[in-house]
Formats: sequence, structure tokens, C-alpha cells
Amino acid sequence: MATSSGPVEPVGPVGPAAVISGHQDFYPALLEAPDSIHLLLEITTAFVVKWLAAQEAVDGPFKRIAIADYNDNKKEGIGMKKKAGKELNRRTFIKTSGAIGLGLAASSFGVPTLLRAAPTKIKIGSIQPVTGPLAVIGQGQRKANIMAARQINAAGGIKSMGGAQLELLLGDSESKPEVGRQEADRLIKDGAVVLQGPFQSGTAMAIATLAEQRQVPFVMDVAALDAITQKGYQYSFRVFITAKGLVGGAIKYLKQVTEMKGVMPKTAVVTNTADPFGKGMSGGFLKGLEKSGFPIKIIDRIQYPLGIQDLSTEVAKIKSLKPDLIFPVSRPGDSVILTRELYKQRVPLMGIFCPGSPGWYEPHVVKDLDKLILYVLVNVPWVNPNSTVYQKANAAFYKAYNQILDTNSAYAYTGTLVIADAIERAGSARADDIVAALKKTNFKDHPVVGGPVQFNEKGDNIGAMTALIQVQKDPDYLKRVKIVMPKEFAQSDEIVFPAPPLWER
Repeated sequence: MATSSGPVEPVGPVGPAAVISGHQDFYPALLEAPDSIHLLLEITTAFVVKWLAAQEAVDGPFKRIAIADYNDNKKEGIGMKKKAGKELNRRTFIKTSGAIGLGLAASSFGVPTLLRAAPTKIKIGSIQPVTGPLAVIGQGQRKANIMAARQINAAGGIKSMGGAQLELLLGDSESKPEVGRQEADRLIKDGAVVLQGPFQSGTAMAIATLAEQRQVPFVMDVAALDAITQKGYQYSFRVFITAKGLVGGAIKYLKQVTEMKGVMPKTAVVTNTADPFGKGMSGGFLKGLEKSGFPIKIIDRIQYPLGIQDLSTEVAKIKSLKPDLIFPVSRPGDSVILTRELYKQRVPLMGIFCPGSPGWYEPHVVKDLDKLILYVLVNVPWVNPNSTVYQKANAAFYKAYNQILDTNSAYAYTGTLVIADAIERAGSARADDIVAALKKTNFKDHPVVGGPVQFNEKGDNIGAMTALIQVQKDPDYLKRVKIVMPKEFAQSDEIVFPAPPLWER
């Protein structure tokens, strides 16, 4: 700073830096993005040095140049150097820079015009169930989040923010809603500006409440329970389909299959895990089925805890009821136990029709159950095998992890892409800017069945839809799951229904 013998008046690099970045952003960024602020201060320091040199060349040597002084007294500042000549003060600085314009002055001395400080890294909190009964799914979700972030960074990062890189902060819900909320809170404290995840609807509900309190955007890559987005939250957005959407798809495809095959089941049993999603999805399906007038009688609803290890009692009850169909809402663990027990007890069925849940299409489940899982029909949000985005992402996922990009991991991948798209359009990592951008999302370049990702006033994706898949014979177990409806996405024209008994395959 340059001074007279009177009170010290600053014309150093901090003032211009704060003007350039915006005062309200500058001081928080000292803590949140120190690398960016350091770079900005280097630029403004160079500008001030050149500007002072130019001023001195015009007006002659300064009387004093102070390194720094914030004393309230009238003593000479620390590091002051007395020189003969004219005085340069804040009024002169403002007058001169105002006359030529700060941007022009900056560019005249080789300094970028009105550089806005941008974080070098944008932190995204990914909370997935990587341990516990949903670990297999959660680990795939996390891998997909990571791969998407890496691809975005490799492609130049967030270009509207100078190539800012995405940094994933990883959390593990342990398949428990209360732990998921704790992990989300931890990641927010660690600097996450957006949250994503978490597969489980119960965990999503807990995180959505926290996100609203902390005013942090939350993008649900997978979570279907309707109630999550029915509380008027402003910071929560769902890429996945709602339970209501799942129910609608299930009833539509059930009608189409029975009409196509000319076979009408008379009775059915509903089974579900007793967690929020299991209860909500099966309950919604029962209500939707009744409202639709579909002529099938539900003779029982059997519920059991998530993570159960033995379903022999439940299957014995199913056998005694002699249903034509089972409508299971399950997870990978209990679906395997249920199928093996149905085989063991030789329960005769026309088929298994899943209205919408995991546990029937995951590669490890298909490989493990082999012939026993053939001909299961599942209504589910699914990957679009005809999509170039899916084909490239699937190839990359398989190369990186020796796994295919299934529907859950594909939605996790999509969630990260949607977040990056919103930040790119916002040109900002501020919560309200990201929320505003999310509300205007129209994201088409994704790998799943459905239209563009667009959020309604509740935060639900109106472009989300389901497909009907069936596990069919193929020497390669990775190719056994095929879309059979709708026609525009179908990979097989054949639908096997009724299915042969489990023990005759």
C-alpha cells in the first residue's frame, strides 16, 4: 500500500480480489477454497504492483510504501519506506481505476478481466449401503458414482467454473437409515455441496430431512418411496421412478402379459421385506391392483424382516395357500432364499411376477440361482441397451470393475451426471444456484429406459419409466436378463408364461 505521513490507507491486492470475486464470496472462500484465493491474490498483487509502477512513472516517487499496517495510531507503518515525491492514496486509486475501469486496468497490465474465484474441487457426498444386507447393491452404486465423476473430470471437469474437478466424499449407510443420516451430516461438515444416493427409501427419507435443514441439494439416484417428495422439500430431487410409477407399470404389464398369453391367474400371494420400501411398495401395489379391477384374488400378504436368513416357515404357508402367482417385493438376499425354498418345498406356481424391486436381475443372483430363476418376470426401471451412452458406460464399468452396469448402478451413474449437468449450467457451487439449475434440468444423455430427466414441482423425475424384463435361457448368464416390454426397447419377442415348475427346468 502507498501512504502519506497520515493514517495508513490500503490500496493492496485484497481489495481488488474481494471486488473481483464478490465480497460475500471472498471471505468464506478463504477457508473453503484457499488454493483459488491464493491464485487470485497472486494475480491482483501483480496488478497492483504494475499499477503502482505506472502511477509512480506518471507522478514521481511515492513518499511512503507500506508492506502492511492496520494500526489505529498515526505512527509510521511496519515496513514503511520513505521516499520523496507525490502521495498515492485510496482516493487516487479509486479515481484512476474508476476512470479507466478495473477490468480495462487489469487487462492493460496483463491481468485477466474480472476473474471470479472458483473452487478447484467441488465436493459431492455419496452415501450408499456398502456394508450390511444391501452391500452388493451399495458397492455397485458407489463404483458407478466414482466412475461417473472420474469421466467428468477427465473430460475437463466443470467448464463453466474453469474446469473445476468433482471430488466424491464417500459415506456408508450400513443399510441403516439412522447411520445414513449421520454419514450425510458428516459429509456436509466435510464440505459436500451436494448429496447423492442412497438406494434405500428409509435412508433417503432421513437424508432428505437433513438436507432441508442444512439447505444442501440432495439428488436421489435410487429411492422409490412416494412420501419422500411429498413433504414440500425444496432441496430434494429424485432421478429414480416413484413407487406409484412402479405400481402403474406393474399392473400395465401384468394385464398385457395375461392378455397376450390368454391365461388368467386366479389367486396370488404378496411377499415383502418389512422395511419402508418393502411395506410402501407392496402396499401401493395392493391398492393399485384393487383399484384397477384386475381379476385376481390376493389371498395373503406375508412380510418378514430385511436381512432374514430363513424363509422355510413363510414358504410352507405359501404352499398351503396354493396361489397361482407370487408378487414379491424383495432384496437380493431374501430373493435367493425364497426361490431356493420354493424349489425345496416344491411349491407349484404359474410364475413369479415382481411388481418392482431388486433381487431378481442382479448378475450374481442370476448366476447363483441359475435355472431356478428362469422365467421370472420383473417390472423395473431398466438400462437402455440401445443407448450409446449405456454401451460406452457399460464397457467402461466392466473394464474397471469386471461387472456389468445394471439398473441400480446405471441410475447411480445417471445421478452423478445429473448433478454435474446442474453445476455446469449453474456455473456455481452455491446451494441455491444448484437447486435453481436442478429445477430446470432437461437431461437426455443418460443410459436408462425413459425420457429426459426433468423434475416436477415435487422434485420427481417425470421422464422415469419402467420396462418388463424376463430371465431367459442363454449360455452367457450376463445376457439372460432381457427386456420383453415395451416393444421399442425389447430384446426378446418371446415371453414364457406360465413358467414350468422349478424342479422341471
